[in-house]
Formats: sequence, C-alpha cells, structure tokens
Amino acid sequence: MKNPMLKPLILTLGLLLALGNSAAANTWPFLWQSQPDILVKVSLQDKQMTVWQKGRILYRWPVSTARRGKITPKGEWTAKWLSKNHKSSRYNNAPMPYSIFFNGHYAIHGTDQLSRLGRPASAGCIRLHPENAAILFSMTREVGLDHTLIRVVD
Repeated sequence: MKNPMLKPLILTLGLLLALGNSAAANTWPFLWQSQPDILVKVSLQDKQMTVWQKGRILYRWPVSTARRGKITPKGEWTAKWLSKNHKSSRYNNAPMPYSIFFNGHYAIHGTDQLSRLGRPASAGCIRLHPENAAILFSMTREVGLDHTLIRVVD
C-alpha cells in the first residue's frame, strides 16, 4: 500500500466490525462519506440543540422534547422534508412553524410555548424558539436535505 496510514486504519476497522462493536457501526458510514454540511445534535438529557456547519459550532439553543408518556426517538437521520407553515394533523392544527421532518411525523419546529423550552413538553417533536427554527430551516433549505444530519442522543 502506498499510504502508510491506510493499512492500520483498515485493520482497526476490520477488527471493530468483526467484534460487532456498536461504535464501529456508528462510525463506519462517516469514514467513507463526506461530513454533512449541517449537523444538528439534540441532547435529550440537557434539552439542548447544538448546530454545526462544516465542523464548526454555530449555535446552542434550548429545546423541548417529549413529555412524560411520549417519546422523542433517538438515532440519526438526514432531514426528509420541510414545511414552513406546518399545522399538526395529529394535535388540533397546532402550529409547527419552520418544520424539518426527520423521522415519520417527528420534526424539529418552532413553538409558541417559549416558557417550556429547556423542559419536556412536546408529544415527541423537538421544539425551538421560532427565530432559531427559522435560522435552522433556512440553513437546511440552503444546503439541502441530504446534507443535513440530525442526531438525537440521551
């Protein structure tokens, strides 16, 4: 092999995959794909969203996630579709401005319940201040859905 770093990398990845290490499963796709233009990481424990663009942290915002008896799914997705003035079909046409849908009916969106940001409050969606939701919506629209990665962790 021409690159002296390539052989140790291949051996390490092979070992991790052979062991079935979940870290390898989470890391593997990113070694072969380019870094997403936008990475949105939501911490369920901290009720905080961190937004990276091209590897730099741009924003940290408080969010609301699922209240008791509901869930905000954990995992990793690319953004699926956008809806600027969405209304909930499940919850009495509740406003969901600047929605970024990422997993079925789950979305990141603005809320008018600002006093509940930073606490569990939603039916599972990730709620933001509407000004912050507008910023993230615009960023996602600019780079494209496939270039926006949403990661929800404990």
